[in-house]
Amino acid sequence: MQDQLSMDMLLLILAAAVATFVTRIGGYVMITHMKTVPPRMEQALNAVPAAVLTTLVAPAFFNGGWDVKISMMVALVVSLRYPGLLMLAAGWATALICRHLLGF
Repeated sequence: MQDQLSMDMLLLILAAAVATFVTRIGGYVMITHMKTVPPRMEQALNAVPAAVLTTLVAPAFFNGGWDVKISMMVALVVSLRYPGLLMLAAGWATALICRHLLGF
């Protein structure tokens, strides 16, 4: 059973690597053959950072404990008013307080 899981994981990693390579090369090839970038494509490319951030944050929020949830909510509120470094510091400090002082 362990060997099968290892082979499945290896195939999954390989498939993800191929998909990543193809999408990156495909995007490069497609854009280099264009004289101008159409407005819809530019809008789609501008949405990529938010989509990537969502895919990184959402699993941690929904699978993490209360310390993670509270820290992310505090970081969100701080990010609405202050720059990124302060947001990170606020999230980190909140996680530290939740874990060590509140016992989450």
